[in-house]
Amino acid sequence: MADPHELTALEQWQALQNREISPGELAEHYLARIEKYNPALGAFVTVTADAARVRARYVEERMPRTAPLWGLPFADKDLYLRAGVPARFGSRLFADYVPDESDELVQALDDAGGVSLGKTNTPEFGLASYTESLAAPPARTPWNLALGAGGSSGGAAAAVAARLLPFAPGSDGGGSIRIPAAACGLVGLKPSRGRVPSASGVDKLGGLAVGGPIARTVADAALLLDAMIAPRDGHPDHHYALRAPGDEAPLLAAAVRGDGRFQLGVMTTSAWDNDYSISIAPEAQAALDLAVAGFAALQHGLEETALVPDASYVPAFRTIWQAGAATIPAETDADVALLEPLTQWLLARGRALGARELAEALAALSAFERSFIRQLSKFDAVLTPAMALTPRPVGWYDAHDGEANFAQQVQYTPFTSMINVSGLPAIVLPVHQTDDGLPMGVQLIGRPGGEATLLALGAQLERRIRWQDRVPPDPA
Repeated sequence: MADPHELTALEQWQALQNREISPGELAEHYLARIEKYNPALGAFVTVTADAARVRARYVEERMPRTAPLWGLPFADKDLYLRAGVPARFGSRLFADYVPDESDELVQALDDAGGVSLGKTNTPEFGLASYTESLAAPPARTPWNLALGAGGSSGGAAAAVAARLLPFAPGSDGGGSIRIPAAACGLVGLKPSRGRVPSASGVDKLGGLAVGGPIARTVADAALLLDAMIAPRDGHPDHHYALRAPGDEAPLLAAAVRGDGRFQLGVMTTSAWDNDYSISIAPEAQAALDLAVAGFAALQHGLEETALVPDASYVPAFRTIWQAGAATIPAETDADVALLEPLTQWLLARGRALGARELAEALAALSAFERSFIRQLSKFDAVLTPAMALTPRPVGWYDAHDGEANFAQQVQYTPFTSMINVSGLPAIVLPVHQTDDGLPMGVQLIGRPGGEATLLALGAQLERRIRWQDRVPPDPA
């Protein structure tokens, strides 16, 4: 058998099923890689080696092999709580916090038979689209360690890209799965609002943040997403679970088959265009052109489309982003002083908002959701660049000026947040590699509950381009 990290997650699962490797041996293999490569990468902020060994033995001896993730390693993003493991949220404010209970998504992945190896790096409270907090070293893309891994699931993406994990769960409130997937040359899938019962987004402000998978292949992303969706013991009919009509088969089947011909829109406009200077880099355009050519060769229908400008989007989204920081539990001046300048700016802006301003912003985004879905409804999926720019250098973002920082994030990631507002699914595919070896991706936006279509399209393009064969250099 090849070294386990050279196999896809699905191939590793099959090796576990065939007893070619045990859960304990697989965990040890990845723990050794983490110890060797994480210092240069900044992917993990906590490694729970002893707990992982205990967990691997428990899975092997006590859990049925039919569990969807039986014996496969993963890691928890450090915005999720795991009982007994530090939860720092990327913040010095939570340097000593150890929760007594686990979040529901963590429990769901345990129920699925996964083996957590620790916690992955995230920006402070997941508020930024890059992972460079004052509480931990920056997360870097293994394709070029001078460049950031994106955020807020930057540590998860860096770990998967560098083969420190077979795949990883992330969360996405404005692009936080898709941005790091693009920066690290991976597949990242933001599910429909409500699709993942334990990370549905329904209980979040504006319904923005949902949980989803980051992986090297489309099938691996589907494998993890199926496990995240699977009913937990005692919760067979979770009221947040979205089920598209007739879509009862595992999503992995759609990803493996890769069947179908679809009508695709091609779009380079975004909801930010009227308020910010958005420029699509040649490398981003090259990725889009490559995907268009690939889908055309696969005989899908393709048609250019553009969004109708909506002046309400930008102020409304800014309001919700700021309001999301208002509940950070910093109650004293000493608490606030532990926060980073960007977070302090967001906290002050969020707490200064009035109820009317917040209600009007929520109403504007709800209207945008209906309009956005209506405008794209003639297509089975809509293709955009993943990011407008190449992966950003570590230290590129303004750490002190909130307005300047926000503008930089928009200029890099103009195509992501509108998908969270609309509640639609979207997948990033790493179709292109620049002359200097940097990954560049595209995004496919689906219909409500349309994850199977996105996975089928991704699988078809993956077979044609074979991005899964690209391997970054080992981190120095």
